[in-house]
Amino acid sequence: MKLRLGIPKGSLQEATLKLFTRAGLHVYTNARTYFAATDDPEIECMLIRAQEMARYVEHGALDAGLTGLDWVLESGLEVVKVSDLIYSKQSMGRVRWVLAVPEDSPFQKLEDLNGRIIATELVSFTRNYFAQRNVDVRVEFSWGATEVKPPLLADAIVEVTETGSSLHANHLRILQTVLESNTQLVANKAAWADSTRRQKIENLAVMLNGAMAALGRVGLMLNVRKPDLPAVLRLLPALQNPTVAPLADGEWVAVNTVIEEQAAWSLIPKLKQANAQGIVEYPLNKVVL
Repeated sequence: MKLRLGIPKGSLQEATLKLFTRAGLHVYTNARTYFAATDDPEIECMLIRAQEMARYVEHGALDAGLTGLDWVLESGLEVVKVSDLIYSKQSMGRVRWVLAVPEDSPFQKLEDLNGRIIATELVSFTRNYFAQRNVDVRVEFSWGATEVKPPLLADAIVEVTETGSSLHANHLRILQTVLESNTQLVANKAAWADSTRRQKIENLAVMLNGAMAALGRVGLMLNVRKPDLPAVLRLLPALQNPTVAPLADGEWVAVNTVIEEQAAWSLIPKLKQANAQGIVEYPLNKVVL
């Protein structure tokens, strides 16, 4: 059994490959081919543009793939959403598709664009968005550099952004958010119905989510005498509850937990003051909840 998996080529590619490496699956790409090998002999990968991923998954050319919610909605195709993976090319967060207009334009609300031209890559979704709000616009496909279209080539744009810096640099202001999107692991219906492939896809989702959950977190272990344990536990944040285990010396226990990495700077001195000893901070690859 080979699971055919689509990796998004383009802006998401580097972030996706790094996530797979953290999850424990190395994907070996080659600039001369769209196919990629992996450490797992049961998984073969193909690099596909995120905009096209839903089509090839829905048609069955791929069993599963990673793409954005935005491109699934744009395609109008039916695929199985296996898991949300909240990361983008620059951050571990969602992206926004926003309606933007020139800073000095008179447009202040959606209705002001009635009869105007909107440029975007997200054509079908944008057309439906305006139609549902009874605003008559002409939506034109943009092949790129969408931010430079207004005001000469379009009156407004619907464009994806993480920080808004590119829009600001091109003297555009945001009227409203049209869609919030994030990366998703999606599957073909037939592959999802096959128990072997489904298990493989679910295992992949577990490992990818575990790698994401570990980002920005570290493990912390320490030893403490039993009388001092309550004071130490009051200081410790945890995903669930810290693990407390007895040591060979019955007067002592070992405490293990997971904390936000940025909290370690202030937390460790406080733990030392609370009589914790042998404090060790260590990196995490995966946290499976």
